[in-house]
Amino acid sequence: STDLTSTVGYDSIIQHLNDGRKNCKEFEDFLKERAIIEEKYGKELINLSKKKPCGQTELNTLKRSLDVFKQQIDNVGQGHIQLAQTLREEAKKMEDFREKQKLHRKKIELIMEAIHKNRNLQYKKTMEVKQIRCCFLPCGLMPLLHLPCLSWFWQLFLKLAQTKSALEDTDRSYQQSVTTMEKIREEWQNEHIKACEFFETQECERINYFRNALWLHVNQLSLGCVQNDEKYEEIRKSLEMCSIEKDVDFFVNLRKTGSLAPAPVVYENYYNAQRNVTPARSPAPVPISR
Repeated sequence: STDLTSTVGYDSIIQHLNDGRKNCKEFEDFLKERAIIEEKYGKELINLSKKKPCGQTELNTLKRSLDVFKQQIDNVGQGHIQLAQTLREEAKKMEDFREKQKLHRKKIELIMEAIHKNRNLQYKKTMEVKQIRCCFLPCGLMPLLHLPCLSWFWQLFLKLAQTKSALEDTDRSYQQSVTTMEKIREEWQNEHIKACEFFETQECERINYFRNALWLHVNQLSLGCVQNDEKYEEIRKSLEMCSIEKDVDFFVNLRKTGSLAPAPVVYENYYNAQRNVTPARSPAPVPISR
């Protein structure tokens, strides 16, 4: 800004840096929330694999496949819990980076705040001295120009000399103030340039760090998917080893009761067998009374 006391540009930079810090905080919170979700999901998978029955009466190769299936689901759950921990660590790194930048920037902001204050005070002082200098002559001499008698000439001469001396002192003070102001202006300008360069470096570091953090997060998610797919591949390999014939044979061998079938049931004619047998003497019949 052409206004020496203006801080519009500086304030705009500080606002942008604060917005960048806020964006880092938002991503940090996102990682923390994602970690909570991953941990909860992982624990639910582990509980599911351990507590929920899943083909517990199966035998042989299919049983082994189901055991591998539950174990790998448990491993997937463990992987999500580990991912949650990794996300928390990344969130902590983002927090540390954000706070580190804040701490370093605070030092520069304090320097700029002090130099802004000094610049504004000196500028105000310089303008006040300038105003006094400009107004001193007319204010000091105009009443003297209307003296009614020449007898007052000597007093006028003395007053004029005093006014001239005061004017010279005021002008000298004004010149010194301007010189001081210029030194302060140059110091402020140099510090402002240094601050802008520092802030630009910080912003480049923040964008680079933010970009890399996001890239790393996506890689972590991709790695989690790859690791999960490897676990699921173990299940598929186990299922490839599942043999219907072997399982049937295993069941038969496990539960068999013998190697011979039951003998055929032969019809026996009890009536002819009774005729060929000599009947025994029967006891005398017992009369039935009516």
